[in-house]
Amino acid sequence: MSTKVKEKARKIWRFIKWTFLFLFIFQLFYILLLKWVDPPFTLTQLGSLFSGYGLKRDYVPMKDVSSYARLSFIAAEDQLFPDHNGFDWKSINKAMEYNKRKPNRIKGASTISQQVAKNVFLWQGRSWFRKGMEVYFTFMIELLWGKNRIMEMYLNVSEMGPGIFGIEAAAQNYFKKPAKRLTRQEAAMIASCMPNPKKFTVKPLSRYVANRYPWVMRQMVFLQNDPDIQKILQ
Repeated sequence: MSTKVKEKARKIWRFIKWTFLFLFIFQLFYILLLKWVDPPFTLTQLGSLFSGYGLKRDYVPMKDVSSYARLSFIAAEDQLFPDHNGFDWKSINKAMEYNKRKPNRIKGASTISQQVAKNVFLWQGRSWFRKGMEVYFTFMIELLWGKNRIMEMYLNVSEMGPGIFGIEAAAQNYFKKPAKRLTRQEAAMIASCMPNPKKFTVKPLSRYVANRYPWVMRQMVFLQNDPDIQKILQ
């Protein structure tokens, strides 16, 4: 190999190395920044806007969200949220076994933390690369943000209807009131649409949400006095 080729290869390697170092530092800074600052946009929000669903959102602090809303999403989506480190391994194993038996009917097992990692930093999809990135960002937000910030971010960036992002926009759109005034039933109805908020609608009330929200309300009663959950509801 000639000297010129070797020199060119070294320059390319230095460029790649410094590019990766810059990207690592930038994403670490961005993760830390979002511990206190709401994201200006997410890829999912942009996708909703450009695909014709629109974009309705209004970020609010946790103090402006009904405790029923917080409890309803824990009950519906991730009952072990206060206790796990970002991953519910038992549910993941069950989902993997289910997907092996029925490959045409994919079942997920994402925790609230994983959903935040996906919704804030990544894009929708099921590729192994995206799942690997999701694991990384889930680990980082669990390490750097803590449960209350993760829950606050989840309630602000999650899609809760076609083009409707966050609990404040959902409360205003469905019940004409701020998220702080949501009742137990209203919160349970919104949380029940989460498996597929474009398909399982709150208004008009889809059959799936109508059947699911009473179950969510019962789970809320079972969970509401748990000391670890109480820390998130206060």
